[in-house]
Amino acid sequence: MALPRKDQQIDLRFLEGPRSRWKEFVSVVRIAREFIYGFRHLHFVGPCVTFFGSARFHEEHPYYGAARELAKRVGRVGFTIMTGGGPGIMEAANRGARDAGARSVGCNIVLPHEQQPNPYLDVSLTFHRFFVRKVLLVKYSICFVVMPGGAGTVDELFETITLIQTGKVKDFPILLYGKEYWSPLLQQIEKMVEAGTIGRKELEFVFVADSVDEATDLLQERLLVMWQRARGRKDSPKWWFLEDRVNGRLSKGAKG
Repeated sequence: MALPRKDQQIDLRFLEGPRSRWKEFVSVVRIAREFIYGFRHLHFVGPCVTFFGSARFHEEHPYYGAARELAKRVGRVGFTIMTGGGPGIMEAANRGARDAGARSVGCNIVLPHEQQPNPYLDVSLTFHRFFVRKVLLVKYSICFVVMPGGAGTVDELFETITLIQTGKVKDFPILLYGKEYWSPLLQQIEKMVEAGTIGRKELEFVFVADSVDEATDLLQERLLVMWQRARGRKDSPKWWFLEDRVNGRLSKGAKG
């Protein structure tokens, strides 16, 4: 099952209120189709650590280098590195995975000014809807590394915090990289704690690091436990779901 062509016009009216029942039904079918597309191709990618961050940091930027090195260390242990599939921090993390010989996955998004997948992906999927993409990034990950980024990065961060806070996801560490960059946000979160809108205990899963070595130390013990737990799941491809796996990896035909 392939998604509609990338050049298909983006449906900008979906969030503008009620439409005809037929159009709403077609939207539901297309949304379900995107989910099935993601479920099929990501089922065997293995335990993933997902990296978020700005698409606007270039190769020379220190955050790009830090993301690449940290992803390399995480990938060397055996984790799959997953990103939003685009440039900047996403490219850096996928590149780090490639450096370590780890599997590199990207869940790209179709935008009015289309975001091209970066060249360091083993498995590249493209989605039309942000909410489908975000569900899949959480579903197949056991940890988030959040590098400095913009509105999209903050959106992904707080949606995940909300899921953990409300008990929809558990045992899911989030690592914020860059103490100075995230300082205003952390101050705002502290105000929320003081006001009682967030419980301090609910933030025990959030960690902050200011160097690759510090981030490695914070992640090492937690990821080891989660790796052992994730690897305990036994499964095999199902012909009726059109899944494929070759030597533990998705075949080339599974790339989106």
